[in-house]
Formats: sequence, structure tokens, C-alpha cells
Amino acid sequence: MDFTSISAYPTVGPAYTRPASPSVPGVDETEKPGDALSQSDAREADSETAPGPTRADGTPLAPEEARLLEQLKQTDREVRQHEMAHQIAGGAHTGGASYEYETGPDGKRYAVAGEVPIDYGPVRGDPQATIEKMQTVIAAAMAPADPSPKDLQIAAQARQYLLEAKLEAAQQQGMMAKARGDGESNAADTPRDAEAGLPPEQAA
Repeated sequence: MDFTSISAYPTVGPAYTRPASPSVPGVDETEKPGDALSQSDAREADSETAPGPTRADGTPLAPEEARLLEQLKQTDREVRQHEMAHQIAGGAHTGGASYEYETGPDGKRYAVAGEVPIDYGPVRGDPQATIEKMQTVIAAAMAPADPSPKDLQIAAQARQYLLEAKLEAAQQQGMMAKARGDGESNAADTPRDAEAGLPPEQAA
């Protein structure tokens, strides 16, 4: 059996930084005292009703830490969905997923890369079984919406095995058809030999 792992999801990149809003000509962006008071009151109300993410010690995260945390959460979801797509499509030919983790600013671990082992070897002596297996392997490798380079490599190898199995199956079918044709020809010749009163080996 040929085993390998498909998918190597890229690790999370640097935290996203929101660009500054451009100024609009003719619009006074000077903050009025009343506006500042109302915005401060709104922030306090929001913090009381929906507390933001915190560190492991319970202290609030800085804005850049909160952005990094959201990115880690999104990457974790995408990595797990990616590997699950492989497993669902691959069925019995795939194994359990393994992950690489990164600890977020909240002290929790988030998956940033993953892989799933897959058996992509041909079934020796059975081209039809190989055809069915390779079709499943190709579907498993290409199941995620964003196949990795390793996924594409496994799919290409499986397509090669699939082509070879189809050629082998066609050769076997040709040999079987020839054998059936030879048998039918011999069966048709036997009555004519008997009618002529000649042994089969003397028939022209």
C-alpha cells in the first residue's frame, strides 16, 4: 500500500491592521464634547452587556491581540473544514486528521495546519478495484474548496494509476473476448466434423 498525508494548511499570517479612514473634504471631523460623551457612554454600555475577549488571566485583550485572535479562530475553522472534506470523500481510504496548533492570546490552542493520511496505492491484480479506489482518492484529494499543492500531487498520481488500471482492464476484457470467440468457433466446427465422419484432427 502507498500511504501519504494530504493537506498542509498554511500557518496563520500577521494580524490584520485596519487602514485609516480617508478624510472627506468639506466635512468637519472635529469631535464635539457632546459626541465624545455619547460615544464613551455607548462603549461603557457595550462593555457591560458584551464583554470582549480576555487573556488567560482574565485581563482584556489589546485591539491588535483581539484581531489576531479572530484570525486564529477563522484559520482553525478553515483547517478543520479542509481536513474533514478529505475524510468524508475518502471514506475507508483515509485515516484520522492530525493538526498543528498555535496558542492564541486568550491562552487557547487553535489549529493552524493539518493533514489526513490516505492510501492511494493500486489494488494489485484487480484493475477494476483499482479504478474504483482511484476515483475515490481523486475525489478525496480535491474535496476541499482550496486544495493544497500536496492534494494536487496526490490527485495527479491517482489519475496515473487510474489510467493504467483502465488499460489493464481493457486488455483483460480483450483476452476474455478472444477466449470466448475461440471457444464458440471450436464448438461450431465439431458438428461438421461428425457429419463428415472424420476425426476432429483430420478436419480441414
